[in-house]
Amino acid sequence: MTMLQNDGDQRRPVHKFGGSSLADAACFHRVAGIIHNLAQPDALIVVSAPGKTTNRLIELLSLFTSGDSAAPEALEGLHGFQRNLIETTLDEENGAPLLAALDDDIQTIAAVLEQSRLDDHQRSLIQSFGEVWSSRLLARLLAGQGLPAASLDARRFLLVSGSPVQVDEAESRRRLGAILAEHQDRILVVTGFIAADAQGRTRLLGRNGSDFSATLLASLADSSHATIWSDVPGVFSADPRRVKEARLLTRLSLPEAAELARLGSPVLHSRTLGPVAASRQQLMLRCSYHPDDGHTRIQRQPQRAQGARIVTAVDDAVLLEMSIPARYQETVDALTDWLARRELAPLACKRRPERQLWQITYTREQAEQAFSLLRDHQPAGGFEGLQQREGFSLVALVGKGVTAQAEQCLHFYHALNEQPLEFIQPAKNGLSLVAVVRKVVLDPLLLRLHQSLFSRPRRVGLVLFGRGNIGQAWLRLYREQKARLEQELNVQLSLYGVFDSRGGMLASQGLEVEQVLNDFQPRSIVWPDWLEDLEEHGFDSLVALDFTASEALVQHYPALVQRHVHLIAANKHGGAAEQAFYLRLKQSLAEHRVQFLSNATVGAGLPVQTAIHQLRHSGEQIRVISGLFSGTLSWLFQHFDGSQPFSELVLQAWQQGLTEPDPREDLNGQDVKRKLVILAREAGFDLDPAKVRVSNLVPESLAALDRERFIDRLDELDQPLAEALAQAREEGGVLRHVARFDTHSGEASVGLEVVAGEHAFAHLRPGDNVFAIETQHYRQNPLVIQGPGAGREVTAAAMQADLWQLLTTL
Repeated sequence: MTMLQNDGDQRRPVHKFGGSSLADAACFHRVAGIIHNLAQPDALIVVSAPGKTTNRLIELLSLFTSGDSAAPEALEGLHGFQRNLIETTLDEENGAPLLAALDDDIQTIAAVLEQSRLDDHQRSLIQSFGEVWSSRLLARLLAGQGLPAASLDARRFLLVSGSPVQVDEAESRRRLGAILAEHQDRILVVTGFIAADAQGRTRLLGRNGSDFSATLLASLADSSHATIWSDVPGVFSADPRRVKEARLLTRLSLPEAAELARLGSPVLHSRTLGPVAASRQQLMLRCSYHPDDGHTRIQRQPQRAQGARIVTAVDDAVLLEMSIPARYQETVDALTDWLARRELAPLACKRRPERQLWQITYTREQAEQAFSLLRDHQPAGGFEGLQQREGFSLVALVGKGVTAQAEQCLHFYHALNEQPLEFIQPAKNGLSLVAVVRKVVLDPLLLRLHQSLFSRPRRVGLVLFGRGNIGQAWLRLYREQKARLEQELNVQLSLYGVFDSRGGMLASQGLEVEQVLNDFQPRSIVWPDWLEDLEEHGFDSLVALDFTASEALVQHYPALVQRHVHLIAANKHGGAAEQAFYLRLKQSLAEHRVQFLSNATVGAGLPVQTAIHQLRHSGEQIRVISGLFSGTLSWLFQHFDGSQPFSELVLQAWQQGLTEPDPREDLNGQDVKRKLVILAREAGFDLDPAKVRVSNLVPESLAALDRERFIDRLDELDQPLAEALAQAREEGGVLRHVARFDTHSGEASVGLEVVAGEHAFAHLRPGDNVFAIETQHYRQNPLVIQGPGAGREVTAAAMQADLWQLLTTL
């Protein structure tokens, strides 16, 4: 099993395991293995009753109440199941105390059942034993495996009152704090589902109370993380048992989760989410059977993308109807509030004032309770003719702003119009679109809705920075490749914005490439202000492409990341930024799940970074990265053979446009240093640019001159370079400008080296880049990548390749 990582500061993290995760001895051992791998010695573990134990206890109570002679046999069967669970989970020595305690519990249950009539507290007491048995068994199993663990009955700290139960948070937190102080650095296995009132009598937390116990415990303990483990890894875009194409949602906003829970989701429950919203905890859903199968994290920040993310359904729904003869709106509002206070808010409702009719929908489980309460409330509630109608189903779309998505609403209405429709209700908060239909086989409808909603192209907006040579080359390439990208990757691309040194243009409907190339008329902007224009862009995703060499633009990268804008850069200043800035950017990218691709920054179109990533993913340990990273310097030293002074070669290269406008930008080694830092960081090493030793080919006497005076005094470069060339020949080698990073020593350097005549750096086409990567298996014969490392077309192609790669992951 893969080691589960501790996410840093997790003050007494909470993990909850449901009955399906504790169904038998194998499940208990699997859960114990998960807890071992968590490596959290102070974790709080909340447990449900094992398997179907709670159902067995409820059945026992039902048999007793009806006077059925099978009640003693049911109790004996329950006893046998629990004995077998203990005996198959623990060895004889560890199991003996639990078997003795179980015998006492069975006698207690039998004694309670001997009474002529049971009150609610006695019924709750009997139903509480399942969680107690789970807590004892798991704690003993962990202790037997060497983990300091103890069982904790939640009735010792969780104080409740009223009906539905209300938690006394202040007193519960005080009691829990005292218990936790006594058990520092010890795993506590806590009973879910149960609490106690001020008289110490057992109270139950109701439907799915163990999940509620977990997030409530996390809130009371001020935990930073709570994880609910069950038999599924989280929330899917549809029920995967019914829609095979359903995909796991790794992120779900808290409002979306709450709406899904309100609509009867079996994975999430409304009360569970209350403590999450009221505390600092992060909630995660995972699968105990397959811990590495992914997860769903419930996050507080709202989803940026608008529209449906989930198709959900309730197969067996019940419709309650009532007539409201007077003050219709006022009465419906009052009844809605009355039901909400009793935690019986309907899944869907339909107001029909023209018929004096109000319809509300529940799951079958909730409908019985709601009908009973409404029937008793009828004389005072201002309604009459209460009826319960069965044989309905509910289908819903859930997602931020789904009710405002015309295309999705059209698909939904069209699909439901072909069904025996009772009514459709758009939620006022815009989070759901709900339909109640006569009961049908839902699978074909769910499949059709899922396909129509989630097979639509993903809308992606592109923002281009820089209309220079490379930017314009990319625009032409984008124009040629756009249709292919859209067709093969199921995306809809729009050139949302273009910026250059004069200003920028933004257009939600998209800019035409021809307009940007030939008739670009930007408006003047203040640089920080344009970020505000990106707030409500209306796309599913936004991608910024940086073709500039601007350090100022890189300073805005964190703000773009915070707005969930993905980054693709030919600009080296981001990947080679000073250490503190780079580490903050890297952390922000991870926190906001934003991608930063920069394959065009080193080697242009050469697959250097791709090769490094593949080597890392294959398990290779990268030891040395070296090469000739500058096409200009490569050209200069390929031609520098002593037949003419070095200064004349520099002048030729400058006149042919092979250098930067100021040749010192090539000769000072800073550009090569940035490339080396980028490659080292892509290889997984946080190389500090300040730690790279750079040998500057420009003497200090020439560094401060203006460009024209520098060109006039180029010959001052000749003597030191001639001496270096003579030394290389004396050693039997050739002179090359080499970048090198040794991962073992951490040393990084940029400057002149003498390499042997047969070395890979000795013979290459003038202007080529060459990259050598040494690893455990590529040590004696390094992996070498060679080719043109500059040029507008190949750099534009590298940016296009990064865009393709990014779009495949969206």
